[in-house]
Amino acid sequence: MATFNLSSFNPGPFILLGIPSLQQFHIWIGIPFFISYLVALVGNGVLLYLISMERSLHEPMFFFLFMLAATDLILSNTCLPKTFSIFWLGPQEITFSGCLTQMFFHHYSFVMESAIQLAMAFDRYVAISSPLKYNIILTQQIISKIVMGIIIRSFCIIFPCVFLLKRLPFCQTYLIPHTYCEHIGIARLACADISINIWYGFAVPIMTVISDLILTGISYTLILRAIFNFPSWEARQKAVSTCGSHVCVILIF
Repeated sequence: MATFNLSSFNPGPFILLGIPSLQQFHIWIGIPFFISYLVALVGNGVLLYLISMERSLHEPMFFFLFMLAATDLILSNTCLPKTFSIFWLGPQEITFSGCLTQMFFHHYSFVMESAIQLAMAFDRYVAISSPLKYNIILTQQIISKIVMGIIIRSFCIIFPCVFLLKRLPFCQTYLIPHTYCEHIGIARLACADISINIWYGFAVPIMTVISDLILTGISYTLILRAIFNFPSWEARQKAVSTCGSHVCVILIF
């Protein structure tokens, strides 16, 4: 019983195995991942630098883009360094606390990206439908509240996953057939009922992201309707070019 309690609250280190049945190709698989990682670092770094240094870019749309780039850097650096060590050095150990930390920031940044893209869609809707009231509606105070709402919502959605995992007893194998720690992948190693983990892990985050996508789609539907109601072709073309760049950003992410 003492051993069982010890394994419940302080399990040994997990071992990340990489991509199942493709271990012999890990070295080659790691090359495109590494190139993508470098592109993400350079691209997001340049965005952060330009937006922070150029005063003309200190507007809500670029502030949300700044947040999106910063969140993507967190997402990339949470998983990929360990992934590269698995691809090029073989299976890697990770402590239970380290695994929980990686899991939290991975899911947290993913949910944050979804919410930020929704905020960017709302920003474009206000800019297109009410251009004269744009600065009145999206004041610095409103932007701050939106940002705090995004941060708090993402935290409240993902943080319970940590407690759902810490309550589980781990008395089986600690081998994870993956390149990083994720909620359900860790829960499957437990020797207890993980029904709550499955329901929460799939329903809450997925429904959150799906609702964000639906609301983003509704925002762009309203934007298109507002654009088609513009009297002149020049105004329509300008609005489409403004929103087109934003759509490209969402598609890239």
